Amino acid sequence: MSLLALTPTLARRWRPALLLAAAALCGVAHAAQPAPIPDTVPPGTVLRIGDPKTQRALELSGELARLPFTIQWANISGGPRTTEAFRSRALDLGAVADIPPIHATWTGLPVKIVAAGFRKDPINHPIYKLGIAPGARIDSIADLRGKKIAYSPGQAQGALVLRVLQKAGLTRQDVTLVEMPSTGDVYVSALASRLVDAAPIAEANQPRYLLNYGRDGARLISHGLRDDPWYLYGLQSVLDDPAKAAAVREYVKAWARASRWIYEHPDEWIQGYYIEQQGLSAEDGRHLVQSAGQPDIPPDWNDVIARQQATIDLLATETGKPRLDAQDLFDRRYEALAAQALEDR
Repeated sequence: MSLLALTPTLARRWRPALLLAAAALCGVAHAAQPAPIPDTVPPGTVLRIGDPKTQRALELSGELARLPFTIQWANISGGPRTTEAFRSRALDLGAVADIPPIHATWTGLPVKIVAAGFRKDPINHPIYKLGIAPGARIDSIADLRGKKIAYSPGQAQGALVLRVLQKAGLTRQDVTLVEMPSTGDVYVSALASRLVDAAPIAEANQPRYLLNYGRDGARLISHGLRDDPWYLYGLQSVLDDPAKAAAVREYVKAWARASRWIYEHPDEWIQGYYIEQQGLSAEDGRHLVQSAGQPDIPPDWNDVIARQQATIDLLATETGKPRLDAQDLFDRRYEALAAQALEDR
């Protein structure tokens, strides 16, 4: 109601309440604006981070010793474990694909994305391929109708399955989605035992899947979609803490430099990470380095947010979850930091 529409008597009566309401609204709007990130990290600041790959790259490159805060590393990766650690307040920052921040928000956990990385030429450098079980007659995604497909709600693999079905002109009703965790060799075992006909297989498991079951008819096929988003995200309460917010800024920059170091030092990375830490062969390490291709860290998030919104809309439609505004998942104070860090050689 406008004061101009009130009689003088009513205006005098309503003015205090209206002014208080306006002040409250201004306060809410002001509070919604995040505070600037402090220029320096206070001494004694600690971040608890679950990002094993970046941890190893920072150790190998010598970057870790130059960070102006203390990191307590957690050997945690993947959306479910990261979200669980967030809920127990055992973790401040994690590295995941595009789905965990969406799923966390749907479950009432306030989180924000602070860094976004991708792969150049993502169609030719996918993270996943569809593993096809021995004996399953699937030559392309068009053949998925009527098949059993491994499905992990709340994880990147689950969203990829829905996107593959969408591309093939299929819905959940056209296939049988078999819910199971995507950790370890669960998908590979499900394929080998023919519990499912198809499942998204990550790069690290692809060579072993073919080596162990290829003679029985196991295969891999391409899905033709980009599946390369990789985010850093953290609890909103962490980013609201000025000291931790400043430390996150420095970690975002170090994360970007680590991505570049991995690409520019493939031999050191294969030896120090894939062979010494992951227990893989040099051949497997070379395959994974070649498969990963060149990192792509955008200087702005406009396209990133648009792609995230498309993913949210698909998931909301297919799962009955409420639609989210993708912009609300990103803390844009950190938007340009990673790309700028790569310009500072």
